[in-house]
Amino acid sequence: MIGKRDVYLSCLHHFYNYFNESVDELSKKDIENYQYYLVQKGYSRSTQNQHINAIKYYYENILKRPRQTYYIERPRKDKKLPNVLDKQEVNAIIQHTQNLKHKAALTLLYACGLRISELINLKIESVDGKRMLIKIVSGKGTKDRYVPLPENVRQLLRKYYKEYKPKQYMFNGSDSLKYSPISVRNVLKRSTKKAGIRKNVTPHMLRHSYATHVLESGVDIRYIQNLLGHNSIKTTEIYTHVSTKNVLAVKSPIAEMQL
Repeated sequence: MIGKRDVYLSCLHHFYNYFNESVDELSKKDIENYQYYLVQKGYSRSTQNQHINAIKYYYENILKRPRQTYYIERPRKDKKLPNVLDKQEVNAIIQHTQNLKHKAALTLLYACGLRISELINLKIESVDGKRMLIKIVSGKGTKDRYVPLPENVRQLLRKYYKEYKPKQYMFNGSDSLKYSPISVRNVLKRSTKKAGIRKNVTPHMLRHSYATHVLESGVDIRYIQNLLGHNSIKTTEIYTHVSTKNVLAVKSPIAEMQL
């Protein structure tokens, strides 16, 4: 495995060869031009960042230069929108999941917007059928939260529990107390194929779909933030960009034209 030191050495070697002279006395403008060169050559943003980090390390840690003399603005990361399914696609996947345990697991992922880690770590005691709530304990960011348990999902879980009688965790593996993430992914992959959906559907895609569908139903985004367990509202706001309700609300000027 290539370590950080090797990556930095490779980047600095490239840096030296570009200038073909001593780099110790380069100006800030020289280094910015080198950064622009990387962009022009089509280097990915992550690779650009590696080069920048290596250069900054050289000037700050090796040459002991003051930070302001070699500061370079880092390239921003690409902002990619999450992929989501429509409600009909989600329903088709669930309906094409015949095994009761598998169906309960996939349904819970979508119905409560769970991360796959939260699903496999869900304990039986965390499902409160009387209060119609599920307590997600120490999810990402070590912040507990409650999510609502829909009535039809409660009935499905009760049916599953009576038949499988899981111990401690809601979903046990064949030879362990916990269901494995790879098993969940494989189940979802098979059900997606049976449903005739050609998209590469992942467990987290079900979570994205839940968030988008809840937003489209009119739920306040700050409430959705709490449901998903996001520390920052900015993380949740990405769903406003994939919501068809928001997109379709925009009327194109061509709608008023005679075609």
